Amino acid sequence: MEPLGKHLLRAEPESFFDILEERRRGSDISHAFRMFSPQPYHGATPPSVKALNKMVLESQFLHYVIAEVAAESGEPREGVKEEAAGILDEMAQNLQLSFIRLLGFSLSKIFKRLFRSIRVNEDGLARLQQAIQEHPVILMPNHRSYIDFLVLSYIMFTYDLSIPVIAAGIPLMGMSLIGEIFRRSGAFFIRRAIGSDKLYWAVLSEYVRTIVRTGFAPVEFYVEGLRSRTLKSLTPKLGMMQMVLEPFFKGEVYDVLLVPVSISYDRVLEETLLAHELLGVPKPKESTTGLLKARKVLEDDYGCMHVCFGKAVSARALAQGRVDRGQFNLVPRGLPLNASSELQEFVSGVAHLLVRLQEKNMVLSPWSLMTFTLLQSPQGVDWEQLTHKTLWLRTLALRFGAHLNWPAQLADSEVISDSLALHRSIACREKGRVQLVEEAGPGPVTQEEAAFRKASAVLMCASYRNQALHVFTRPALVALAMTTAASPGKEDVFRRFCFLQELFANEFVFIPGHAVQDFEEGCVALQQCGALTITDQALRVTEEEQDTIVFLTAVLQPFIETYEVVCRILCEERFQTFSEKSFISSVRDVIIKLLISGEVRSYECLSSDTQKNVLSALLRMGAASKSRVAEQNEYRVSKAAVRRIWETLGGRVNPQVASYSRL
Repeated sequence: MEPLGKHLLRAEPESFFDILEERRRGSDISHAFRMFSPQPYHGATPPSVKALNKMVLESQFLHYVIAEVAAESGEPREGVKEEAAGILDEMAQNLQLSFIRLLGFSLSKIFKRLFRSIRVNEDGLARLQQAIQEHPVILMPNHRSYIDFLVLSYIMFTYDLSIPVIAAGIPLMGMSLIGEIFRRSGAFFIRRAIGSDKLYWAVLSEYVRTIVRTGFAPVEFYVEGLRSRTLKSLTPKLGMMQMVLEPFFKGEVYDVLLVPVSISYDRVLEETLLAHELLGVPKPKESTTGLLKARKVLEDDYGCMHVCFGKAVSARALAQGRVDRGQFNLVPRGLPLNASSELQEFVSGVAHLLVRLQEKNMVLSPWSLMTFTLLQSPQGVDWEQLTHKTLWLRTLALRFGAHLNWPAQLADSEVISDSLALHRSIACREKGRVQLVEEAGPGPVTQEEAAFRKASAVLMCASYRNQALHVFTRPALVALAMTTAASPGKEDVFRRFCFLQELFANEFVFIPGHAVQDFEEGCVALQQCGALTITDQALRVTEEEQDTIVFLTAVLQPFIETYEVVCRILCEERFQTFSEKSFISSVRDVIIKLLISGEVRSYECLSSDTQKNVLSALLRMGAASKSRVAEQNEYRVSKAAVRRIWETLGGRVNPQVASYSRL
């Protein structure tokens, strides 16, 4: 059987159109209050919001769960039913066209000030318009900024497409006035910590399923769960994924179409905020006051944005031969679905596939390529050298299948100069050299404060590099595996590749069970750029392209150093039982000392997200265990197992994983 979605991962270039161009010429009032006539699902008028909520509360499934909860808790059934109604009131969207028009008018003004252009692939929108009329549609964008969902709704409104209902975090609901505007613009609000609250899960899942089943509107949710603070893809969450697919599994709809949406920013509004969060600065609480204080962002230039609507992925086509839907005929549709391991694996595979499709359709900016050289040159780099390396990297990225936003009408040097000017808060050019700009602040500063400021600049720069990492991940892992494997034999290199892929499974997104395909993809990419030859089952680097291998292994070096230093700390420090919060705090303190002493080189080691990913990897690989104690997770590590992983990463121990031939 062909690997899940293999044919879908062959991305083709799309042409883009700037939707702000017309807005700069025309009237925003006329645009907002024009005739809006989207074509609905099956051409039928969708139910009203009130009717939709009534369907949820009167569903057989919710009645079943209410009876269960009442029996388990000893509460009166009517009391549990009222609680369910209260949950739905808190959660439900109240989509109203008048508020969409208000939002459309306001966003036209805001976007014209923020962005030079917002470019969308109109072919993708034409495909989406057709899909919405035929089947329930699920919009699955990546999540890099707070304005992601506003942009999508604005585009849908501009092109007369059904406005989606959007899964949003409940903190947004607490923003006075703004929260209600979002609700009436299609947002429904989900608590972040649901835990084992059976009734809440039941109301949420039935609400989502009812929207999908009735075709009320396209459903939009972030499969990554959270906004990515590193600007690279996150491991997908599976709860919402299963909810939107369940009506198909149960035969309530013929198919469900999943549409990956790739949002690419030249510059992200929250770049400083994201870096500070990674360094342990608490995230500001979402509030209307905070939003008003943030108005100064309207005075800055954030370059271009690209929004690519990918080809719809049919759940029915993906499930063919993988999921036996006959099992669902044995359970009445109104009763809860206990997901089998087969079903869970399928849902996980689909979620990972959609994230990969998001990555494939990303449009990279010149700045994303420039940041690789800046980060690999911590003391700064000559302007001519930066230009030369960026142009070399452009060629390599295109060979690896990347989509670039490189203006053909401008000279290459002008494109690079313009990109540097756009990101002048991160890097500057002085006397022919380019280097990172450290945060300004009151002085004098301690060594620790100086390290924090340096790290903030590095992490801001790294976030833009991360937007392009997916292009190089697989060839870089093959390159690293070749340099550290026991021999150049394909089996040994593949074993090393599998170990690295398992270790970095939270850093980069890999479809489960696709190790062979990922390895072959990396090998093919290296062969295409002339860096690799394969003879007699041996992989060898060509003399002419040694620089390519050096570059690719350097791409992974910040992650390798972070994993090694965290493993070292866990082996050397007195870690017994600890919480995630105390772990991050202790590790950060030790790493700052190691940076000051020069024992650690990369300031990316201070990223709390990467440190958490190390802990997740150790859990997954059996070197750590987790238990629930006093309302928080507690961790315990096996120092012997951690040391073995540390030594394997350093190439001192050979990995024990499946061989290429058996796979």
